[in-house]
Amino acid sequence: MRIVDDTDRKILLAMTEHPRSTIVAIAERLGLARNTVQARVQALEASEALQGFDRRLHAEALGYPLTVFMATHVDQPKIDHVVAQLREIPEVVQAHGIAGQADVLVRCVCKDAEDLYRVSRLVLQCDGVERTETWLSMGELIPFRLAPVLERDLGA
Repeated sequence: MRIVDDTDRKILLAMTEHPRSTIVAIAERLGLARNTVQARVQALEASEALQGFDRRLHAEALGYPLTVFMATHVDQPKIDHVVAQLREIPEVVQAHGIAGQADVLVRCVCKDAEDLYRVSRLVLQCDGVERTETWLSMGELIPFRLAPVLERDLGA
């Protein structure tokens, strides 16, 4: 994976501060050539440092007010198969392999308690899932962010 430098950090921070800015506007703001910014953005996308816009979507505004975390215990030889099955459940918006008692931390969005029950059953029906422990988020206290890390590392 490509490691970002200060120029990349400045571009990413500019995109974070003004997400609708054009490449030309970012170049002008940072005093860089348009081609430099365009090439850097393409390289950031190719290296997955810059990911899809769906991270900006707000589940509650889309009709999914419940955020749920499921610590999922998996039969280890079937973990890749479990992940493939989880990927097919639209409400599963994220999954992390974790160290500890559980194997996969699954983040889901649901419409209501009945929908949560349905989604929980879908996760439990995945071949290789042994059991889950479910936590309902009461509210997002710190939204996903990387700008503070970029700012700290700038010029480091």
